[in-house]
Amino acid sequence: MQNTEHSSDISQTALSFSAIERNAKDWLCDCQYRQHSSRTTDARRLILDKLLWFLDKLLWFLSENNHAEWGLAELRQFLVYLATSHESEAGRWNNPHKRKAIRPRTLHTWHSHLRTFFSWMVKEGVLASSPMDRIDPPVYRSDQIQPFSNEQIETMLRAARKSHHPRRDEAIILLLLDTGLRASELCSLRVNAVDMDERRLTVVGKGNKRRTVYFGRRSARALGQFMREHSWGPEQAVFCSDRGILAGSALTRSGLLQLIERLGKVAAVQNTRCSPHTFQHTFAL
Repeated sequence: MQNTEHSSDISQTALSFSAIERNAKDWLCDCQYRQHSSRTTDARRLILDKLLWFLDKLLWFLSENNHAEWGLAELRQFLVYLATSHESEAGRWNNPHKRKAIRPRTLHTWHSHLRTFFSWMVKEGVLASSPMDRIDPPVYRSDQIQPFSNEQIETMLRAARKSHHPRRDEAIILLLLDTGLRASELCSLRVNAVDMDERRLTVVGKGNKRRTVYFGRRSARALGQFMREHSWGPEQAVFCSDRGILAGSALTRSGLLQLIERLGKVAAVQNTRCSPHTFQHTFAL
């Protein structure tokens, strides 16, 4: 049955700020009901928050010009802002630290999520058609990821052994290299998912699908030495953060990325992006 609250909007292809805000909340509730991953839901929440932030900044100008609705033109402006705002003195989102251009793939992802959001409103009877249907996705080419060389891996391992958490950091590098784990899989790894006798891990990947991965003797030795230093419960995260408000909690994807970047900097790794995904690419090759 059609939602009567939105019945007056059906002929529209643009919406007021309050209507977008209201439907953004409804869409996120729908994401949770349909059991999208927390990563997907969080990404969509961030994108909608930034869209509303941008539209709010335009509010005074549009109101003065008797323009109370947002549609195709404003969405184009938002995507242009996303791609170019790092060049301004204020930085992206009026944050002077956001002076780095976003990757083409990220822009493509934001376009995709916005397209899904406005298509959802069409399905709900809020809009007659989606303005995103008239905005082509940006062109991007897949990153040409340069894998780590054997020398780079060994220098990063030496850097790990001199870090504040040498056992942990060495085990992380070897497991990433040996198993091809995604960042989220390594961060969510629990003690009861580690089988040291069979040298295997049970991990939860995309779509909450479980799979088993195996690791070699060198990784087993490093992981075993690290785990013997701790006495954990079976549900405890294997790899934990060591600083900030999340200290003692499971290592986050952001924390893992910062760790790899830090080790790469100490190891003076050049011409190769230091990230968990580069380990995954190196494993695949």
